[in-house]
Amino acid sequence: MHDSSSGRPGADEGQPYYFGYIKLVPDGHVVDTLERQIAEDAAYLGTFTPQQALRREAPGEWNALEIVGHVADVERVFSYRALRIARADPVMWTKVEFEQYAAAASFGERPLADIVAELTAVRAAFVAFLRGLDAAAWLRRAPDDWTLRSVRAIAYCVAGHELHHLADIRRQHGG
Repeated sequence: MHDSSSGRPGADEGQPYYFGYIKLVPDGHVVDTLERQIAEDAAYLGTFTPQQALRREAPGEWNALEIVGHVADVERVFSYRALRIARADPVMWTKVEFEQYAAAASFGERPLADIVAELTAVRAAFVAFLRGLDAAAWLRRAPDDWTLRSVRAIAYCVAGHELHHLADIRRQHGG
C-alpha cells in the first residue's frame, strides 16, 4: 500500500452526494477498513435465520437479502469505475440505476449465505486490486464532470456505503 492511498478524499475528488458515505469511514487506511469489513459482515450476517433475512421493516423496503445484494452490485460497479481511473481510461462510464438492478436480481430467492459469499468475493477482489496499485494510480484524477474522480474517493465511498447499509440492517434487526 502506498502513502497516496491514505488520507480522506478532498472535495475535488467527487460530487458532494458521495461525501455522505465517505464521512462514515473511520480514520486509518481505507484498504485496511475495506478488508476488515469482509470478516465483520460475514460474522454478523451469518447469524441471521432465513426468516430474519426476509423480514422487511415496512412494505416496499428492502430486506437484508436485497440490501446485501445491492451492496455487492454497487461494489462491482464502483470497482470497475476505480479501474477506469487507475488505468487512465478517459471514457466516461454509463449511469447505473441500482433500483433496477435490485429489481432484476431476485435476491429474495437466494439464501443470505450465498449473497454474503458473493459480496465477500467482490470485496476481496476490490481489496486485491487496490493493494496492487502504485502511487501514480492513486494520484490519478478523472475529469471534473465524473461523479467520483479518484480511486481513493471510490474506495472511501465503497467502505462508507457498506457502513450505511449494514447500519440499516442492524437498526432493522435491533443489532
